[in-house]
Amino acid sequence: MESILEVRDLSVSYRLRGGDLHRALDGVSFGLESGEVVGILGESGSGKTTLAVALLGLFRRDSVVASGNVLFQGKDLLKAEPNELRGIRGKSISLIFQEPSVALHPTMRVGQQVRRVLAAHGMSDRTELDRRTREVLEALFGEEAERMARAYPHQLSGGQRQRILIAQAIACEPAVVVADEPTASLDPTTQMEILHVFRGLRKTLGLAMIFITHNPALLSGFADRVMVLYAGKVVELGPATETLVSPKHPYTQALFRSIPPLDEPHDAGKRSLPTIPRDANLSPWPPCGCPFEPRCRERMEICKSDDPGFVNLSETHMVSCFLYENQ
Repeated sequence: MESILEVRDLSVSYRLRGGDLHRALDGVSFGLESGEVVGILGESGSGKTTLAVALLGLFRRDSVVASGNVLFQGKDLLKAEPNELRGIRGKSISLIFQEPSVALHPTMRVGQQVRRVLAAHGMSDRTELDRRTREVLEALFGEEAERMARAYPHQLSGGQRQRILIAQAIACEPAVVVADEPTASLDPTTQMEILHVFRGLRKTLGLAMIFITHNPALLSGFADRVMVLYAGKVVELGPATETLVSPKHPYTQALFRSIPPLDEPHDAGKRSLPTIPRDANLSPWPPCGCPFEPRCRERMEICKSDDPGFVNLSETHMVSCFLYENQ
C-alpha cells in the first residue's frame, strides 16, 4: 500500500546561543499508510515534538533543516510555499497539541474556536458552520455538545478540553492527524477515556494517525506500528504486536523496564522506581558511535566509535544495534 505521508532522511537542528547546533532529529525516515496508526515512542528530549511540528513546517526561528523530505500525497511540505502550508494545516493534516489549557483561547467559547478552524479553511456559510460545529461536538460529547459549545476553557475539565482539541483537529476531515502526547497532562482514568475516543474516531473516520507518547501502554491494541526515537534517531521500527511484546533494542527494553507494574503491592512506594542509568545525551555534539552507548547495559567497544546501521529482523521489523548484526 502506498504511503499517504512519507518522511525521508529528516535531520533538524536548533541553533544554540553560542552558534553551535544541537541536532534534534538525525536522519529520520518512515511512512504512514492510509488508515494506519504509527506510535512514536521515546523519552522527553528524544525528538518526538520536533518531528510532530516538522511534519507541518512549524519550525522555530532557531531551527535548521539539514536534510530530508516530508512528502504528503506526493508533495514535499518542506519546499511548500507558506500559503500552501496554511491550506494544508488543519485541513489535510491536523496537529493536536500536548497541553489544551495552553492551546485553547482562554476568553473564547470553545464552540467558536471549532468554528474558526472551519472558517479558516473556506467554510463561510453560517448555517453550514453551525451544522458542522454541532456535528463535530456531538461526535465528541453526545448530548452534552450544546452545553460544551457555550463553555469557556476554564469551565471544562482537562479531559473535556482535550476533546475540544480533538474536535478542532477532525473538523475539516483531515487525511492525517498528528497527536503530540495528547494524554500527558491527564490522570490515568481520563487517559483511557481519551484513548477510547481516538479508537472510535479511527474506526468511524478511518483516520491515519501519528500518536506520540512516552508511555508504551497507550499504544497497545491501538497502534499498528511503533517507531522508537532516541537522541533524534530511529532505533527501532516494527509492528506494534512485535515491538511492544518483544522489544529488541536495548533502549526500547529499558523503557519497558522503567514502567512500574500495575499489580505492585501497597508498600511499593518505599522502593525506588526502575530507571535507565545516567542522563539522556543532550550534548550539542552527538557521540561518534551509538548515542545510547553511555546508558546501555549491552554496550560493546564498537558502540563507542561506530554508528550502527539498521538490521532487518524481518520484512517489517528493523533495529539499529550491533547486537543483531550477525543474525
